[in-house]
Amino acid sequence: MWNFDDPPSPQATNIYGSHPFYLASDKEGSSHGVFLRNSNAMEVILQPTPALTFRAIGGILDFYLFIGPSPMEVVEQYANLIGKPALPPFWSLGYHQCKFGQTTLNQTKKILQQTIDAKIPIDTQWNDLDYMARRNDFTLDTDHFKDLPDFVAKLHENGMHYVTIIDPGVSGGEPVGSYPPYDRGIELDIFMKNSTGQPFVGRVWNPKSTVWPDFLNPKTIQYWSEMIQDFHDLVPIDGAWIDMNEPSNFWSGQFNGCSISERGGHLNHPPYVPRFVKGQSLFFRNICPSAVHYGNYSHYDVHNLFGHSETVVTNAALRNVRPGKRPFIISRSTFPGQGHYGGHWTGDIHSDWDAMRLSIAGVLNFNMFGIPLVGADICGFNGNTTVPLCQRWMELGAFYPFSRNHNTLEAFDQDPVSLGPEVVKAARKALEIRYSLLPYLYTLFVHAHLKGTPVAQPVFFQFPRDKMAYYLGESQFMWGSALMIAPVLEEGPIHVNCYLPQGVWYNWETHVKSDHEEGGAFVKIPAPLDTIPLLARGGSILVLKPPAPTTTDSRRLPFHARAYVSSSGSASGDLFWDDGDALDSYDDGSGGRHNHILFNLTSSRDLQSQVRHRGFLAETMLLDSISIIGLKSRPNQVTLDGRIVDFSYSPQEQLLEVHSLNVDLLQPFRMEL
Repeated sequence: MWNFDDPPSPQATNIYGSHPFYLASDKEGSSHGVFLRNSNAMEVILQPTPALTFRAIGGILDFYLFIGPSPMEVVEQYANLIGKPALPPFWSLGYHQCKFGQTTLNQTKKILQQTIDAKIPIDTQWNDLDYMARRNDFTLDTDHFKDLPDFVAKLHENGMHYVTIIDPGVSGGEPVGSYPPYDRGIELDIFMKNSTGQPFVGRVWNPKSTVWPDFLNPKTIQYWSEMIQDFHDLVPIDGAWIDMNEPSNFWSGQFNGCSISERGGHLNHPPYVPRFVKGQSLFFRNICPSAVHYGNYSHYDVHNLFGHSETVVTNAALRNVRPGKRPFIISRSTFPGQGHYGGHWTGDIHSDWDAMRLSIAGVLNFNMFGIPLVGADICGFNGNTTVPLCQRWMELGAFYPFSRNHNTLEAFDQDPVSLGPEVVKAARKALEIRYSLLPYLYTLFVHAHLKGTPVAQPVFFQFPRDKMAYYLGESQFMWGSALMIAPVLEEGPIHVNCYLPQGVWYNWETHVKSDHEEGGAFVKIPAPLDTIPLLARGGSILVLKPPAPTTTDSRRLPFHARAYVSSSGSASGDLFWDDGDALDSYDDGSGGRHNHILFNLTSSRDLQSQVRHRGFLAETMLLDSISIIGLKSRPNQVTLDGRIVDFSYSPQEQLLEVHSLNVDLLQPFRMEL
């Protein structure tokens, strides 16, 4: 563990982040977790006894033990220590799109418009380095992106959003007085220092050289806020994408490397380097460990905190720039506590089937690390994708908690429309399901914010005593307790062999029921090329909305409730709702500007709601329809608060539907069958 800019691969090498935390479960399903709170370089070795050996090369050995006993409780206890996840803005749960290499605004406009014309739901347009002048932070290429402010204004008029990349490295090679981010940094004295007390100089994307803000310096909050504010005044961005913050360095140290003879030089060449560190050197394509941070900390001790500290400062800056609004931040480098301030994407993954499969493991791991707002670059980043791969990956990516299609400079366009009708059809269908599930997904994020509960979960989190659940790996996973996702992870198959733990499960699309009350079993589930298999768990009530072009449109639509009946005829669920963007909706000390509604179905015949909390009144919350799936017989009549209402019933699907209810969810209701 030594944060490093390298594409994820199955090889045992260090990459972007460090999380010295493990969770272990015994044969009875009891779990515990251990966290070593240490930011130095380290390695962890698995022993056959079983045991783990942590070998850190500095710092304090500060261990925490979490006794669970369930896997869910271990992770919640861990999140309670490192900081429970921030609640993301509602709009950020929509679909995002980007590409490195859109060298003109016209290209960006073209790809976005063809996505909208294809009726693919989309909320946020991103731009990579292409928008910058000379690839320098906080600048705008006025030759190719001069109309970007107008473009962003129109996005906002249409209820959409815009995010740009911001690298931590600031150009150190511009003429004096020509580049305010450097001049102001020198004035405030906030750049990381080399062993002689001068700004540490390396090289990233900038034309000549790069210096780095020291995000441990309290004055850097002022500096970073000023820089983001100045750019926001020109282009009103809605969030920050912070990249290259391991920090990445195209040189190994400074231009002449890292000397053992300089002040602190023994840190550059320690007597032991953890195994599998790339280049077998701590400064290989990295900062010299002898570099100095505020408080006289050596980079040797705080290197792994760099990306995390940038996220903390960026969070503070966005709060200053967009007062009262939730900061939206996606960072590449992470450390324990990252989720309290921002999210993560899994970096420069390859465009192949193995990377797609392993992306699920990444998403599940980061949910266990307390960072639920996480996703991988849909269809892959490095290399060219293929139509079959992107078709299946768009289906899977619609169920990443953070859903963004993005790829590299050298690759061809891989947005759905550019790849053709098969990808468009799969993307539209999967994303329409995601957008219909937004109230449920948002409720899961609120639970994560309040308790540290993962949004995307390994199956064994819900079934810790089911031994088979531990062997599923990344082949299937869950959203919360109610929804099983079983993607196709190789080219060709049109079925998946999905393991369904004990209980009743319903196919999301067909409502076909699989009853496994006697124990779990593998079930062959159809997966046509445009379909990702989804199963709802019996006993769950999910609150949905009709699919919409954007999350802004979605919020104007009424709610719909789906109750999936358990073997006992019962079901339950809840809904959290607020304005989707205000800070402290759940933590302001005044009772909370949010609504919390519980739903409970008993014996398949009595559905009731309870308003647990009523604090957000700015929107009307109307329930338009209710579906009950798994109802074994047609009722004689259906009443809502004593009033007879029309209904339909399908005996083949065991499906009851009641429409045009116009029920105010802020008032409790009762529906009897």
